[in-house]
Order: sequence, then C-alpha cells, then structure tokens
Amino acid sequence: MTHIVCGAIAAVLGIMGIIGWWDNFGAFLRGCIPLILLVAGLIAVHTGMQLKDKEAKK
Repeated sequence: MTHIVCGAIAAVLGIMGIIGWWDNFGAFLRGCIPLILLVAGLIAVHTGMQLKDKEAKK
C-alpha cells in the first residue's frame, strides 16, 4: 500500500514540476529526441545486420 501512495505522490510532484518548469522541460525534450532517434536507428541497423547474417548462414 505504501508503494501506491508514494507512487501517487511522486506522480503528482512530477506533473507539478513539468507544469512549473515547462520551458526547461521542452528544452530537455528538444535536446534528447535527436539523441534517442540516433541510438534507436543504430540499434535497428545492428539488429538488421544480425538477422541478415543469420539468414545467410541457413
């Protein structure tokens, strides 16, 4: 039960923080999205190369 209460309090504080510091939060997202896309693209390419190698061995 305490996990639920603590989680609810953390969620409310997080929402209040996002609302209060929306400009900083927006800047953080604008900075992180290209990095996330780069990492996801590299993972996709690596996975595709591994699948291609597995199919070639069969």
